[in-house]
Amino acid sequence: MRLQIERRVRDLALFDIALDSKLRGCDVVSLCLPDVLRGGALRRRAIVIQQKTGRPVQFEITEQARRSLAEWLKVRRGNASWLFPSRMHPDAHLSTRQYIRLVKSWVARIGLEAADYGSHSLRRTKVSMLYRKTGNLRACQLLLGHTKLESTVRYLGVELDDALELSEALEI
Repeated sequence: MRLQIERRVRDLALFDIALDSKLRGCDVVSLCLPDVLRGGALRRRAIVIQQKTGRPVQFEITEQARRSLAEWLKVRRGNASWLFPSRMHPDAHLSTRQYIRLVKSWVARIGLEAADYGSHSLRRTKVSMLYRKTGNLRACQLLLGHTKLESTVRYLGVELDDALELSEALEI
């Protein structure tokens, strides 16, 4: 809401696509226009190759993200194919370092301790909510692009108490 109120169009689009994509910061900033656009229309789903693993990962682009991306594309400058081009270097994308600075500033704007959050906080947000709501680790694994379920368990901080609560909630 704060980004909408302040009319920070690029930042809102960046925030929304980071939440939806569940990508690492390096992958968020290196998104290209064809990753989110097809035939001039914003996609509902996208597939990108992760830089760290070299593996494809698919993600949804929600209505909210499509709205903010549409607003951003109306005012976006530059001819580069990057979704979030650098303001300093015409042929480059927004740097990962600048993205991290932006995330820290967003966190500080809402009164949270910036040191407690980073770009990875956005990657973790949606899958953490999904896990809490459904307990479906496999879905979280797929959305994050993890090859091993153990990585997802560690990533989400799944504890024995979580597993026991899920088990206790089952009525057989």
